[in-house]
Amino acid sequence: MTADLTSQALPDFVSVLSLAATAYQGQRNNRPSAEVVVNALLQAEKAAKQQRVTYPFESLVGQWRLCFVTGTRKVRKQAGIVLGKGFYLPKFAPTHISFHTTQASDATSARAEISNSVQLGAVLLKLQGPAQYPGKKNLLAFDFIQMQISLFGRVIYSGQIRGGKGQAVNFYSQPVAKLPFFAFFLVTEDLIAARGRGGGLALWIREK
Repeated sequence: MTADLTSQALPDFVSVLSLAATAYQGQRNNRPSAEVVVNALLQAEKAAKQQRVTYPFESLVGQWRLCFVTGTRKVRKQAGIVLGKGFYLPKFAPTHISFHTTQASDATSARAEISNSVQLGAVLLKLQGPAQYPGKKNLLAFDFIQMQISLFGRVIYSGQIRGGKGQAVNFYSQPVAKLPFFAFFLVTEDLIAARGRGGGLALWIREK
């Protein structure tokens, strides 16, 4: 089932996550507690699996600010990895993720790309690389192959990492399961939520 991003009948977990997103951008004391947000994320993930919701890549295109994350911790082998406590990201260190398409080298098709950035004062660190979104289970696989560092808005370093262009060529021949990935389970006009390969959950807000 393809998700309807304009639906007016919002489940409770969407309302909670929307409140968390708007409160994060505004008044701190209006934020739902970390426990409430984690529960809402888990409910959203469960609902997406039960309803077999799918989202087109176009719904992810744009820039998103990381709002809330959970850690993970290892327990006994029988239990594997479980969620740690969740927390809101500090606003003094804005972290963004963005998705867009670019023309392939053969000029006959488009390919997905990802970038991730974090700003600490005057320093901005940005990572970029290829992504693939086959559509199954809303998995988006990626690999960062380019790093850029800016100081006061001026680029002071830009170079390839992890094999650069050679790694990008190999990237498209690798199965998604062997790559870093996000499994998106909620996408609206204003927010996205996903579980990472390591097991943690994350909530992003669209940058206007």
